[in-house]
Amino acid sequence: MEPIILASTSPRRQEILKNLNIPFKVIPANFEEIKPDDISAEDAPEYFASKKVESVARLFPAEQTIPLILGADTAIVYKGKLYGKPADRNMAEEFLKTFSGKTHSVITALAMFNGQLNYLSTRVSKSTVTFRKMTQEEIDWYLNTGEWHGVAGAYRIQGLAQCFITSIKGSTSGIIGLPISDFYDLISEQGYSLLE
Repeated sequence: MEPIILASTSPRRQEILKNLNIPFKVIPANFEEIKPDDISAEDAPEYFASKKVESVARLFPAEQTIPLILGADTAIVYKGKLYGKPADRNMAEEFLKTFSGKTHSVITALAMFNGQLNYLSTRVSKSTVTFRKMTQEEIDWYLNTGEWHGVAGAYRIQGLAQCFITSIKGSTSGIIGLPISDFYDLISEQGYSLLE
């Protein structure tokens, strides 16, 4: 199997690809994630995933056939507002206070570019996560674990945040950062088989 280019440095996405026995190379995307005003919070992950792929595709010389490039973006949306990776502990605390006792959406978009066909295809996975009401002591404890670093919404569903999550609807792997069913659909569409 030809290695896929992963336009992401996410350890979670790399782990999922390794578990699927898919060879890949990491080439981090290099562009500023600023949502245009005419794109809704719900559509932002698909826009960002596509832009990540585009930024990596540009790195290849014109005469070279570009391999399959996979981009992904995960965002949390609550009341029409986008919650990405918190810049610092204070922002992470605000995120957790916002989610405490409420249900929010987790949207992960995948974009895959096929250089041979010059074709970009996307998939969007939408799930919901419900937190129980958290005390300030619980929020402080969770922040002290450091799990909030570098993840959308300031929590990791596969980590200690499970103490406070009462309900998940949708794709658990999508919430982690790479919805496996949608990914399988994408690569199958490109003629890339996991069954070999």
